[in-house]
Amino acid sequence: MSLFWSLGLRDETKLRRFEESLLRKIFGPKREEVIGEWRRLHDDELHDLYSSPNNIRMIKSGRMRWAAGHVARMGERRGLYRVLVGKPQGKRPLGIPRCTG
Repeated sequence: MSLFWSLGLRDETKLRRFEESLLRKIFGPKREEVIGEWRRLHDDELHDLYSSPNNIRMIKSGRMRWAAGHVARMGERRGLYRVLVGKPQGKRPLGIPRCTG
């Protein structure tokens, strides 16, 4: 399930670059009227032409909606519910963690 895939800074950059490359292919190059030469569109020009919501923000808000909707309705005995609303109690032991495997 892709809901638990963490979206790091590197992944956000890759998604943003992929989206911009697709938009450049869709809208194509722009012809300069003065010189008559073709050039690639800049990022701000692409966003002016295609003003859609930020995909990264949509991914994160979708995950939050999932957490608020599904996990909040789970019973108190479920692990995800306890992680979402619970507070850790006690203290962690000192030293190297025990080998559990």
